[in-house]
Amino acid sequence: MPDVTNPDGAIAGATTQGTADDQRRAAAWDPAQYLRFSGQRLRPALDLLGQVPLIAPRLVVDLGCGAGNVTAILKQRFPSAEVTGVDSSASMLEKARIAAPACRFEQGDFASWHPAAAPDLIFTNAALQWVGGHADLFPRLISLLAPAGVLAVQMPAMHDAPLRRLQYEVAAQGPWAERLASHASAPPILDPAAYWDLLRPLAASLDIWETTYLHPLTGEDAVVEWAAGSSLRPFLEPLEPDQREAFRRTYAEALRPHYKRRADGTTLLPFRRLFLVAVV
Repeated sequence: MPDVTNPDGAIAGATTQGTADDQRRAAAWDPAQYLRFSGQRLRPALDLLGQVPLIAPRLVVDLGCGAGNVTAILKQRFPSAEVTGVDSSASMLEKARIAAPACRFEQGDFASWHPAAAPDLIFTNAALQWVGGHADLFPRLISLLAPAGVLAVQMPAMHDAPLRRLQYEVAAQGPWAERLASHASAPPILDPAAYWDLLRPLAASLDIWETTYLHPLTGEDAVVEWAAGSSLRPFLEPLEPDQREAFRRTYAEALRPHYKRRADGTTLLPFRRLFLVAVV
């Protein structure tokens, strides 16, 4: 979710091949941990929705819908539309059906999902960053749209930030290194200009921008708690409970110099996100 939907959202398949390991990680996703920061993770979705140039779409898809928070908002924004949420996580979909009872939900991932009818809007909030192969995926999503349809995307752009970079550094050290050698979190997304070059020939109009949100977090090792609901989970899940706690402690120690608690006890997390709205 994620990220209200899936990192920062729920994992909708960590590679375009949709491997069994991807599905195992998706099934282990913890909606409760992710939704601890649902308020902060909701704002980017609302900022993206505000730039969607549609008045009354008939078919709307929330791709990587996670726990359904954004799906419910899409239904409120477009009450006459048929709104469908798609996600690979069964636990997220259980919550989504409760959060948005007026919407439809189906299980699927980005690699294999194909709508029964061409949607007017594919809205995907904090989800596509889990999937590699954007040079193929994004044009494919554009091709699924109805005439004058819209692809609206928001993704974290944090692969160079200490939050993400130190996950890999900690994973490569300590007694868990061999066990985590084949595990990874979300791959780096492309540069904004690369998405422009990829999609501009396919779209009648294209808008791309970045925003850095400054999230005030509270509590001990608050940035670790944030990451535990999204990008940290693929590293924690394969470990036994004692190693999992040791990994978290090591990661927390590595993060502290980069995300210091302020005098009032608040920890500030700068979080950069990329937005994209393409109209075909």
